[in-house]
Amino acid sequence: MSDADTWSSPLAGRYASRAMRELLSPRTRFATWRRLWLALAECEAELGLPISEAQLDELRATLGELNLEVAEEHERRLRHDVMAHVHAWGEQCPTARAILHLGATSCFVTDNADLWILREGVRLLRRQLVSVIAQLRDFAWRWRSLPTLGFTHYQPAQATTVGKRACLWLQDLVHDLADLDHAEEQIRFRGVKGTTGTQASFLELFEGDHDKVLELDRRVTERMGFERCFGVTGQTYPRQLDFRIGQALSSLAQSAHKFATDLRLLSNSRELEEPFETDQIGSSAMPWKRNPMRSERMCSLARLVMVQLDNTAHTAANQWLERTLDDSANRRVVLSELFLATDAVFGLYLNVSANLVVHPELVRRNLERELPFLASEALMMEAVKAGCDRQDVHEAVRRASFEAARSITQGGENDLRARLAETPILSPVADRIDDLLDPARFVGRAPEQVAEFLAAEVDPLLEVHAALLGAEGEVRV
Repeated sequence: MSDADTWSSPLAGRYASRAMRELLSPRTRFATWRRLWLALAECEAELGLPISEAQLDELRATLGELNLEVAEEHERRLRHDVMAHVHAWGEQCPTARAILHLGATSCFVTDNADLWILREGVRLLRRQLVSVIAQLRDFAWRWRSLPTLGFTHYQPAQATTVGKRACLWLQDLVHDLADLDHAEEQIRFRGVKGTTGTQASFLELFEGDHDKVLELDRRVTERMGFERCFGVTGQTYPRQLDFRIGQALSSLAQSAHKFATDLRLLSNSRELEEPFETDQIGSSAMPWKRNPMRSERMCSLARLVMVQLDNTAHTAANQWLERTLDDSANRRVVLSELFLATDAVFGLYLNVSANLVVHPELVRRNLERELPFLASEALMMEAVKAGCDRQDVHEAVRRASFEAARSITQGGENDLRARLAETPILSPVADRIDDLLDPARFVGRAPEQVAEFLAAEVDPLLEVHAALLGAEGEVRV
């Protein structure tokens, strides 16, 4: 049966990066199981259990020779994935077969492998995130002083700058990076805990020697690259950890969704656009269309991440006593989709943020269309300074504004600038109206805020994470 004849996940088939797909692949998972079994056997031998060097050498020699088809055949018969792989590796290592999985429960390999994969997944996402931050940092600096129309309630409001708006996106990502770092710090090794977490089987193997049991737990934890393990567990590691990791990924998705939504809104006025390739087709029916498909896809996949967080909460809440198996099938799907979808979102984010298109003339034109309205308060203040009555000025500006607004709704231009210049009460400032309507007067400290924010929060962060820079966005379709 070909791929075209059966359903497969679009996350893997269309969206996620090769690196994330390989990390979450069965091959990586089962290879990690074997590394865990080898680490357990080696440490048990070091602590005095009767495991020979010949048995260990046999395991080492076949460590990377995964016989996945044999394991699948065993699983169809045994209905148990871990024991299927124990038998499959045992066929390759007849001498070591007797000591494979010695004292362990299935969750020794399944949970510890999950924890290793989750940690590596977080690290892949961090690399993407840091590179997006670097790209938006450069964008914000380049456009820090370009005035643009600000919006509240998606209605024209005070002016800001293109770079200052980008700093809003950046700030979300800076906080996300802190959350991601914290999530990784929470990922501990399950360790060598036995069937219900009591380590009873290992205490039996070491004939009641508690120190050796503790040392076995420490050594296997260290050999698998972890600094610490959970102090207590049931059969599984605490499923709330999945929720905590999911929270960080959900926050990443929220930030990406906000950015992509803003870009979709701004692409309508063509102030900002995502990259659009020479041969790209925007619409099958409307050849002129330049639809923001990357941003739309970011929003689509980000929603998938955000709603899956609820799933991890229910799984954590429904762990009965020392464990129940109703988490297993769910987690196989949910954790993979969380990482694949977040990876796909940030692959797009990388691509878009590296190639954002700004149209300064349209930015200027759209701001100037509204600027006379936005500048009315400043005009009033200048007129009062010139000796005019504040209330009379207010009424004159109000009337002129309403007439200009009526002109716009009837298809005309915003002629408020001309109306104000011709208003008698404003004659003391009439020759200064063009200067008073300079867009740079109405952005406040936006350019300075950009410089201050980048210097205080973004640049130090990028310096710390300089080794992670260089990730490239992968748009597969």
